[in-house]
Amino acid sequence: MFEKDVVHNSPLGQETAYANQYDPALLYPIERKLNWLERGIQRETLPFKGVDVWNAYEISWLDSQGKPLVRIGEFRIPATSTHIIESKSFKLYLNSFNLTQFASEKEVVARMQQDLSKAAGGQVQVKLFKLNEAAAIERLQGECIDDLPLKVLHYTPAPECLITSDRVTEESLVSHLLKSNCPVTGQPDWASIQIRYKGPSIDHTGLLAYLISYREKGDFHEQCVENIFMDIWQRCKPQKLTVYARYLRRGGLDINPYRSSIASEPSNPRLSRQ
Repeated sequence: MFEKDVVHNSPLGQETAYANQYDPALLYPIERKLNWLERGIQRETLPFKGVDVWNAYEISWLDSQGKPLVRIGEFRIPATSTHIIESKSFKLYLNSFNLTQFASEKEVVARMQQDLSKAAGGQVQVKLFKLNEAAAIERLQGECIDDLPLKVLHYTPAPECLITSDRVTEESLVSHLLKSNCPVTGQPDWASIQIRYKGPSIDHTGLLAYLISYREKGDFHEQCVENIFMDIWQRCKPQKLTVYARYLRRGGLDINPYRSSIASEPSNPRLSRQ
């Protein structure tokens, strides 16, 4: 099945009945290799490691007495898992807990870990937080390049904008101008992005132009970030590279893909637009 068929057969963009009884069959996985094959890379030889950090703000279920409990959830899906999980199906799955009784929070976490790991084809980490335990507003660390003067010529991905000098540097750069579109509904997906690298110095203006060039790109968050990583990795040839995008929430969920050439776990900062 071609990628466009997989996407258009998903719940995204379709009228869907919202279930309020626990149903793991609502999860809709999409193979990551569909994007990897387009880049000519294999799962066994991926040049990056990473994780997709999902935050969910609309989690609720009933305790054994029928009393509702509410939580904020953090889900970490490894970038090396075989599948991403389509976002609307993730939301429908979480909604299915709403009128279902569970004996304990531990049981809810165990069910989520089991269901999501099966759908993703990799071990998914699940953490639930009471609302008074939620993280405060933070900022991505690094130099913001958004105020650089720039004539924008591209609104579809233009990796040719990425240029380097002979000088070797190590720096962290941040932009809040990343925008792409949902590949099914066309709705805008807004994000802040942090790029940390060591290697030939990347021209800041060219990097900003490149990030802005995603403005009319229709793709999933995870694939956009992987493509940004791969373009910088292949064209700029850094010794080390980490790309972390923090997307705005939609439908009570935000997705925050992290891709890195080094083995590391990202923090989960809640930004001002999240």
